Amino acid sequence: MRHREMQLPGCQDAQLYAQAWLPERDPDAVVVISHGLAEHGGRYAHLAARLVSSGHAVYALDHRGHGRSTGMRANIDRFSYLVSDLSAFVGRAQQQHPDAPVFLLGHSMGGAIALDCALRYLGSLRGLVLSAPALSPGEAVPPLKAWIVRLLSRLAPGTGALTLPATAISRDPAIVRAYQADPLVFRGAIPARTLVELLDAMAVFPESAPRLKVPVLVQHGTGDRLVPVAATRPVYERLGRAGLRTVRLYDGLYHEAYNEPEREQVIADLEAWIAAHL
Repeated sequence: MRHREMQLPGCQDAQLYAQAWLPERDPDAVVVISHGLAEHGGRYAHLAARLVSSGHAVYALDHRGHGRSTGMRANIDRFSYLVSDLSAFVGRAQQQHPDAPVFLLGHSMGGAIALDCALRYLGSLRGLVLSAPALSPGEAVPPLKAWIVRLLSRLAPGTGALTLPATAISRDPAIVRAYQADPLVFRGAIPARTLVELLDAMAVFPESAPRLKVPVLVQHGTGDRLVPVAATRPVYERLGRAGLRTVRLYDGLYHEAYNEPEREQVIADLEAWIAAHL
């Protein structure tokens, strides 16, 4: 397996860090990963290694304000910037491997970005994979708190408004410890501007989801407290056409299904779905 690191320009003069894990031969497919809120693309190295062993090339971008990319930590500024950055990155990966079909994989916030990309720009995708995607706030944000956060977003956009509990990502204590010790993971309170941008992006998905034209795989643990299945299920039921939609719910698994004790089965399901759509 070969590993590459890249520095790329993003919207509004952002400098974005990205990396790629490549097989020694021409890949059967390209998988582009869009990571979640407060984390970074390097946390998917183990998943990339599995996919490379199956003959796929894997690319991962650190979103603005995350990982090794520039910007105020965890402050995305505008959701549209993330969508534009990711779309350009997918195009770059396609250019590197013009004969290989491209799959876009988004986790949590990255799932919202990936879905927006697939709806707006990426008609050439072979498939979309959504891991515990943040597609609906459900009842997680009471109206009064939402109003306060919107006010802060206008007056003091960098003000912290929400803390993500590390113990909610996985039932594997080693994964939680690694997450807490990772210097590239943001452990502070998520800025108000980021939360408002995500809430506004989520608001359109119930209406726009039926326009999805590519096959989609959803993987989500029923024990997820950060993005509860009950909140996102109505959007899942509207994603594209029924014949192109596969939803796999994993009993009791937490937010990061690829990092749960049952990860082997979850990743095997992902590999089988990609193979079926090559």
